[in-house]
Amino acid sequence: MATAVWRFSKKKKKGKIMVLETQRLILRRWEESDAQVLYKYASNPAVGPIAGWPVHTSVENSRDIIREVLSAPETYAVVLKETGEPVGSIGLMLGKASNIGIPDTEGEIGYWIGVPYWGMGLIPEAVREILRYGFEELNLEKIWCGYFDGNEKSKRVQEKCGFRYHHTAENVPCALEGVWRTEHITCLSKEEWQNKPLPNGGYKSDFNGSKAEPSIS
Repeated sequence: MATAVWRFSKKKKKGKIMVLETQRLILRRWEESDAQVLYKYASNPAVGPIAGWPVHTSVENSRDIIREVLSAPETYAVVLKETGEPVGSIGLMLGKASNIGIPDTEGEIGYWIGVPYWGMGLIPEAVREILRYGFEELNLEKIWCGYFDGNEKSKRVQEKCGFRYHHTAENVPCALEGVWRTEHITCLSKEEWQNKPLPNGGYKSDFNGSKAEPSIS
């Protein structure tokens, strides 16, 4: 039976670059040297299309994506501590960087992880750390998320992390050429996050501003 292990999240700075840490993960900026491993996971057709982006076609294509997309502010490689290898990506789009029309005091989370790591609780662990970072350090008032119709795995991640359904948008364009999707939008306010019961009892607000980060072992 899995048990919840609690630890205080760490954050480090490399110059102006934020590095976030959980029990099993390091969240750090993408580097062009990650192109080979990015291609290994992003070339799998089970990953990108359901999230609204095309499969990567080559290592050079992945390198271009790192330069042009994954270099955006608050975009992190999800790195497994055990191997030091990026296995997914997570980002926090602030204000106008989001396409759902939110003010600068709010953000939107997006994420994906490679197929071999599905079902291990790694993305919920990363999302919880981004939530902590967004609410405690960026002082956001609300964080949004969403999933395209049929993406049940993403829906479950959001439910596990406390997001609640807000609305459904029809005919949403995505990075797949000529494809329009139905997107279900969820959100979580800072107050809701602070008052969400913790698995070991108590509330996040009981920790005087330092959130104990849950992960499943």
